[in-house]
Amino acid sequence: MPNWEAVSVAMTDRMAELDLTQADVAHKAGVALMTVRELQRNLRPRRRNPRTLAAVSEALSWPRSRLEDLANGARGEGADARSGRNLAQELDALRQDLRDLSARVDEIETGKGKSR
Repeated sequence: MPNWEAVSVAMTDRMAELDLTQADVAHKAGVALMTVRELQRNLRPRRRNPRTLAAVSEALSWPRSRLEDLANGARGEGADARSGRNLAQELDALRQDLRDLSARVDEIETGKGKSR
């Protein structure tokens, strides 16, 4: 029996990491919004077309087989999940660095920056 709950959790986590909405995923995957909603919320657990799962996996920047593998029992906390979290943390740090640099450039352009 497929583990649709694992698919749901993985999709929710990944969408948050990538800052994607259900509509974003549906558009990128070329599937109906309802399909993404059902998968993410585990609303109608049922057999899914492998092409649908592959398209949604790719829309989430995963290998084509990721969601099907999860549904069939692959562990959700593998290297992909851990590296995704590490990547998200690094991305947050880079965003903060960019904000700091932008603020510094603004200070320099307005003449408020202190010379070093």
